[in-house]
Amino acid sequence: MTPWKEEDNIPLLLLAAELHRQRVSRSTNAILETIGVSKSFGGLKALDDVSVSISRGELLGIAGPNGSGKSTLFNVMTNIPYGPSSGEVVLDGERIDRMPAHGIAARGLVRTFQKDAEFPDLSARQTVAVSAVYGARLRRAAALSAAAERLEDLGFDMDRVDRPTTELSVYERKQTMIASALVMNPKILLLDEPASGLTKPEIESLDRLLIQVNRNGVTIVLIEHVLSLLLSVAERLVVLNHGRVLTDGKPEEVIRDPGVVEAYLGKRAG
Repeated sequence: MTPWKEEDNIPLLLLAAELHRQRVSRSTNAILETIGVSKSFGGLKALDDVSVSISRGELLGIAGPNGSGKSTLFNVMTNIPYGPSSGEVVLDGERIDRMPAHGIAARGLVRTFQKDAEFPDLSARQTVAVSAVYGARLRRAAALSAAAERLEDLGFDMDRVDRPTTELSVYERKQTMIASALVMNPKILLLDEPASGLTKPEIESLDRLLIQVNRNGVTIVLIEHVLSLLLSVAERLVVLNHGRVLTDGKPEEVIRDPGVVEAYLGKRAG
């Protein structure tokens, strides 16, 4: 009889691990997961073994000090402009980290960027229509119609919908940016610091806008330095620091975590 060796169990262990991952995905109703994701740039490790699970319909906040890896996490989720060095990104049970960016977007994972994407010579309606044409594959007339609908849904002043984007207020450009993402009919919307540059009343308007979009069935993951917005809209907070998950939980618990206080303030909480 052939003696038993520990390495004989490796295929079974790998299979068990994969089955466990699938069971966890189903049991938590996860729509998007990063599993042990890392990203290195030479000797710099921007993300280090990050595992985050996002439930269908959730509004999740991502926080952390500058350089903690927040935007890098969005980059590797969407493969814009790069994917992970190791680990997996899973959308609705399908591994997507080896897919091209347009394929990921077509499957329903869409993002915005810190800098508003705008075309100076185009109006708000035309800017959103560009996404409808290239992202949702609509023809020009249908794209312009869909663009107007999305902007109106977000409370955009329709008397200004044909103004050049250079004449729009900061908040109107934010609405245009979000509408450009929504016109692609995403399952999940990744928003990277949408409150940047807004006044307090505008942040309150953005608060209501995000809750409305989420209630309309879009899962949202929100990176934001404006903690008042995160605490107001997020059901759960994930805090990154030095490329790793520092804590994950209810917002009111996370902000009292001594490790979070130290990461933000550079000193231990009393």
